[in-house]
Amino acid sequence: MERGAARGFLPPFPHFATQAIHAGQEPEQWRSGAVVPPVSLSTTFKQQAPGEHAGYEYSRSGNPTRNCLEKAVAALDGAKYCLAYASGLAATLNITHLLKAGDTIICMDDVYGGTNRYFRKVAMKMGLNVFFVDCTKMECLEAAITPETKLVWIETPTNPTLKVIDIQACADVVHKHKDVLLVVDNTFMSAYFQRPLSLGADICMYSATKYMNGHSDVVMGLVSVNCDDLYERLKFLQNSLGAVPSPFDCYLCNRGLKTLQIRMKQHFHNALAVARFLESDSRVEKVIFPGLPSHPQHELIKRQCTGCPGMVTFYIKGNLKHAATFLKNLKVFALAESLGGYESLAEHPAIMTHSSVPKEDREALGISDTLIRLSVGLEDEEDLLEDLDQALKAAFEDHKA
Repeated sequence: MERGAARGFLPPFPHFATQAIHAGQEPEQWRSGAVVPPVSLSTTFKQQAPGEHAGYEYSRSGNPTRNCLEKAVAALDGAKYCLAYASGLAATLNITHLLKAGDTIICMDDVYGGTNRYFRKVAMKMGLNVFFVDCTKMECLEAAITPETKLVWIETPTNPTLKVIDIQACADVVHKHKDVLLVVDNTFMSAYFQRPLSLGADICMYSATKYMNGHSDVVMGLVSVNCDDLYERLKFLQNSLGAVPSPFDCYLCNRGLKTLQIRMKQHFHNALAVARFLESDSRVEKVIFPGLPSHPQHELIKRQCTGCPGMVTFYIKGNLKHAATFLKNLKVFALAESLGGYESLAEHPAIMTHSSVPKEDREALGISDTLIRLSVGLEDEEDLLEDLDQALKAAFEDHKA
């Protein structure tokens, strides 16, 4: 096994930590030689003559601090280019603007609730056709593609049921058809555990609010690509639509990248411990964690990833009252939406993050009243396990059969 490789997974991407610390951060780009890129708050930049500038003219169009972040993320994704946006959904909006009315999007049926809501309630009203398909099954994806299909949108692992999609197989199916783009939402995995572009995706996007920033203090989106033409089109949209992040948020996210490798290793360690604990507990019906051999796509995730993030989903035995009591009694885990920060979070997808998904679709996807999603943070393992145990105890003491 190569040094640093998690058992059975791909080896770590070479030079990842070094690139996270140094790519795009060259002190020589600043007159001061600053080792840490400064926060450039100026909205406008002096020109030497009309139309002659030093690379920047207006901060929406380009900003030195944002530029440092985009270069660093591109390096970590193994990409030529990266663009930063005001949120993950702003990134989704910009990608969707590559299409025109009448075009079709195929989206994985199990996705982030905000993605589902945007496609159903916004994009479709703008004249786009959106079909939700189980992209874990290549025959379903193939059957859904028509001459009008221009975009296939997947996330893997999926939110919240943690299905794993074979990115390379999807890319092979998609690219048999001319002018169809494959987008992978890589939010759950981060650049440290998965590189969609190397597996055939055209676009890799993130809600950087989650693991890429990692500190629950920035809302941001990121998009990485290799194609020159695709980059130019997206760059034009970034400027024209104007959904760009602030320089200070770029500074914070850039700083978060410096510890991404260290954080993701600990997220994996803690999540595996939590998943094993829950899987052995009689009060738990089922645990879903791709890092467990019991996960149906465990072998697949080992083939395309270097490890697993801190996302663990499980079904508690009983009913909604048991789930709610469990969540209300957690002390180390905070009952809150979002994920990927250093702190541990727990939430109820059917009521919280995925409430906008139609009820019949939630039920078909397994997003039931007893489904609980955990974002396992960086706390001490024993404290996390003790917290889960006491909350489970409270749930079943208060609601005995």
